[in-house]
Amino acid sequence: MPYVEPENIIRAKQIDLLSYLQACEPSNLVRISGDTFCTKEHDSLKISHGKWCWWSRGIGGKTALDYLIKVKNYNFIDAVEAIIGQTAIKPSVFSFTREPEQETEKQILLPELSAYPEHAKAYLLHRGIDEEILDYCIENGSIREDERYHNALFIGFDKDGTAKYCSVRSTVGLYKGEATGSDKHYSFKLLPDSLQDTVHLFESAIDLLSYATLMKMKGYDWKSCDLLSLAGVYMPQKDITQSKVPIALSRHLEDYEYIKKIVLHLDNDRAGRLASEAIRTVMPAGYHVRDAPPPAGKDCNDYLLFRLGERINTNERSIER
Repeated sequence: MPYVEPENIIRAKQIDLLSYLQACEPSNLVRISGDTFCTKEHDSLKISHGKWCWWSRGIGGKTALDYLIKVKNYNFIDAVEAIIGQTAIKPSVFSFTREPEQETEKQILLPELSAYPEHAKAYLLHRGIDEEILDYCIENGSIREDERYHNALFIGFDKDGTAKYCSVRSTVGLYKGEATGSDKHYSFKLLPDSLQDTVHLFESAIDLLSYATLMKMKGYDWKSCDLLSLAGVYMPQKDITQSKVPIALSRHLEDYEYIKKIVLHLDNDRAGRLASEAIRTVMPAGYHVRDAPPPAGKDCNDYLLFRLGERINTNERSIER
């Protein structure tokens, strides 16, 4: 059976994609700007800061080994041998074998952005999101669109306003993903315009925007709400008591220490209900946690569309009378 020496595997995992292409496929490498590159074969495959993302396929990685397996369809042994057989490749300046306590800051790799996210806005309007709320997010840069595929991008920032996270949602299909290098500590959120002691928690950016829309429909000031998404389904441990506080929520509470109340608006499916139970179980003493799932439908967007349909039907009945 084929066999690769363990030390060769370790060596192969130390080579980043840029170093590999510079040594082995220089004619396939195209500089876009600064330290960002793509390949001639796949212009949507972007390389930057020791990471790469093939945007048209929604896949990415760090090493040349990842690239050969995911893009070139090599098997693992052939990929390792292809890398270690190239003596021209120098070890990467990027470390992929660091100890956990030496974790370095993540570098997000964003696609080329559209000047204005018209496709993303049209898609979200179709999902029932209020136009004023969308315009607000577009103006502050938290909703963007990639130039090539017109995916909706939901950007999360740190306290200094630096983009750290990017959720990707297709506007024409079912694809969902994240930009390579996204840091889930800084997921999509809407901060209030004044200090609030309560944060509202959602599974996704679209659920968050749906809740803001519902608040506006009820006559509330949606800009006074502290709204935070979890960047997807939170998975607790089998033993719920051993679960951890979601990292996006944990960071938010560290950054805004005056928050003492948490309202959970997670989905009505089994995963959402289990996640809600786990969060309520593991939150430290001193926090008041309330479970408030959407009154109808699977999630907040389902409920929003239900309410909008109810309003349309009511108006139609009024006209008929």
